[in-house]
Amino acid sequence: MRKYNRLIISGLIFCAMIFSILPVGCKQRKTDKPIIALIMKSLANEFFKTMEEGARAHHKEHEDEYELTVIGIKDEQDVARQIDYVELKIAQGVDAIVIAPADSKALVPVCKRAMDAGIIVVNIDNKFDFAVLADKGVKIPFVGPDNRKGARLAGEYLASKLRPGDKVVVIEGIPNAFNGIQRKLGFEDAMKAGGMDIVSSQSGYWETAKAEPIVSALITEYADLKAVLCANDSMALGAIAAIKAGGKSNDILVIGFDNISAVQRLLKEGKILCTIDQHADKLALYGIEYALEMLKGKGAPSDKETLVELITVETLK
Repeated sequence: MRKYNRLIISGLIFCAMIFSILPVGCKQRKTDKPIIALIMKSLANEFFKTMEEGARAHHKEHEDEYELTVIGIKDEQDVARQIDYVELKIAQGVDAIVIAPADSKALVPVCKRAMDAGIIVVNIDNKFDFAVLADKGVKIPFVGPDNRKGARLAGEYLASKLRPGDKVVVIEGIPNAFNGIQRKLGFEDAMKAGGMDIVSSQSGYWETAKAEPIVSALITEYADLKAVLCANDSMALGAIAAIKAGGKSNDILVIGFDNISAVQRLLKEGKILCTIDQHADKLALYGIEYALEMLKGKGAPSDKETLVELITVETLK
């Protein structure tokens, strides 16, 4: 009998220990309002800081409608950590997850697990891979821009400043990121239409520090290079630094994508030709609003395309 009692006591202690380490949301729900988790990529990137600010501003105006929790990974390649964050939000029992995935393929399985747990999932910014979604038998709505269209707009503007046969290079995003792939395709569309010669296309993994040495090597290899097409503004900053260090600032044009504040300044200074604004401050709130609609049972999930806009020095005036 004593042994039996000891077993019961041990079991209760074990349960108490497990209960104590569970996330707060697993212990007790403290609100009747739906809880929406915004899970982003690197908060070291100004684009995602702007996204976060837009989401928090929207929540401040709609505090009576929902609760918001925001989280972002350390850098663009920290896919495993982002998967952990989704697992955490599943454990905490949030009602909806709005996610800008670091990897278009790797995040699909864990988001499916979230949906299997009854959580609404909305994909923003970087679209999930269609083939992986089909393989998993899941439909996740995408709310975001046509990245290929945006990159083509920037590429066409660049082409108007070049001549057929001019040599250009593309600095891509992360290889498994759908938005990076689409931006590369958009750049290629415009360059091929304009008769430019794409002599190299390499990944800068979305980061300034990784793009800079790549561009530095390319301007050495191709002395007559005319332009660098960057799949985001952070990499454009690295390209500009490399071009300046190589003494080529008056010879090579640079274009980017995202319209961050640092690039706006460079546009005015004539150091970058153009960028694309996909309105980071609105992307997250579009996803949040759509998640709220789905939580209210308004219609079946479907993709929603958002605005892309060419930004040049003229549009900033």
